[in-house]
Amino acid sequence: MWDAFLRIWKLTDLRAKIIFVLLMLVIVRASAHIPVPGINTQNLSAFLEGNQILGLINLFSGGTIENFSIVMLGVAPYITSSIIFQLLAMVVPRLEEMTKEGESGQQRINMYTRLATVPLALLQAFAMIKLLSQSQYNIMGEVDAYKFVSIMIMITAGTVFLMWIGELISEKSIGNGISLLIFAGIISALPTALQNAIINYNPSQLYLYLLFIALTIITVVGVVVINEGQRNIPVSYAKQVRGGRSFGGNTSHLPLRINMAGVIPIIFAISVVLFPPMIAQFFVNNAGFFGKASRGVIFLFNNQLFYAILYFLLVFGFTYFYTAVIFQPQKMAENLQRQGAFIPGIRPGKETEKYLQSTMNKLLFSGALFLGFIAILPLIVKAFTGSQALVIGGTSLLIVVSVAIETVKQIQAQIKMHEYDHV
Repeated sequence: MWDAFLRIWKLTDLRAKIIFVLLMLVIVRASAHIPVPGINTQNLSAFLEGNQILGLINLFSGGTIENFSIVMLGVAPYITSSIIFQLLAMVVPRLEEMTKEGESGQQRINMYTRLATVPLALLQAFAMIKLLSQSQYNIMGEVDAYKFVSIMIMITAGTVFLMWIGELISEKSIGNGISLLIFAGIISALPTALQNAIINYNPSQLYLYLLFIALTIITVVGVVVINEGQRNIPVSYAKQVRGGRSFGGNTSHLPLRINMAGVIPIIFAISVVLFPPMIAQFFVNNAGFFGKASRGVIFLFNNQLFYAILYFLLVFGFTYFYTAVIFQPQKMAENLQRQGAFIPGIRPGKETEKYLQSTMNKLLFSGALFLGFIAILPLIVKAFTGSQALVIGGTSLLIVVSVAIETVKQIQAQIKMHEYDHV
């Protein structure tokens, strides 16, 4: 391990990139502690303690909601915008064409995603302010139109700031910027969680601590297995004779990962599963139909069986969905054919494309099933222990471990690139 650190430190370019990313994460965490003026944070903390949904959102945001920070929405609006455009790309012909245009098309879709983030952030800021201003805890005091609009603009600017930071981090190729921001938010809550666990330790609940440790190990091992697992498809290259010399004729392999989507399905699933109860909180005090419907939605999502089934299906579905976006068997088959390569026993062209798609579907079923099971494993344990901390810990571990693996791989790839450059 120390050898790896020394190699990274000796590579000036890579060292500068890592230091830049770390500084950006420090800036983001510092901004999470800059509160919006005129907010009673003590009353806000009391309100969050009694609200399970908002408390969970506060955890994943790294405490930005509890501080009523200028970045309290985190990157949630950007994630929502990404989901919307990836769904639209499957049904809108123009957007579908952009996805097939390669990097230029993806850049335009990314631009639309960033532009759509602003109105979504304004909408979510409006809903959050309205919800908190209506609570009985007197969190915001008197809210006139000027104060309301000012807070909305500040919170929206905070989201745009985080989105910009995430893009800067991604450009350094040291992991996905948005994923690293979520990673930093979860990690920042770890010291407080450990402190509370030590302070509130009860010898009679020792089995819960042991169960949490076992769950942690199972989750870490499971995430590593599905992220590292792959199937190597054998590929042969046709032998060619030019000027009395033969070229090609060697064999290689095409790796297909069990989980190509990485941590994205988990982030998407959490964003979607928290959206309905969050909206319902906005209308819960309404005396009419919307009030009854909102209370029904909150009651439904507080049902652990319903929550677990929905969470599992979302993780399972998003794994297939996101893989379909990034995995292009047609292009892979065309590239193999151009290079004079073929899969033994499979005809080049359309047959190769069908074979790759069929193989990927089989791998995906195992990967999505496993990832979905690990996602709800803490909920299964909670059904027997009643500990909410296990639910939060399991979901957090899924994101932390996946992001850590992805980041390490990108750093290793850059180290190898430097080695090739000096050969």
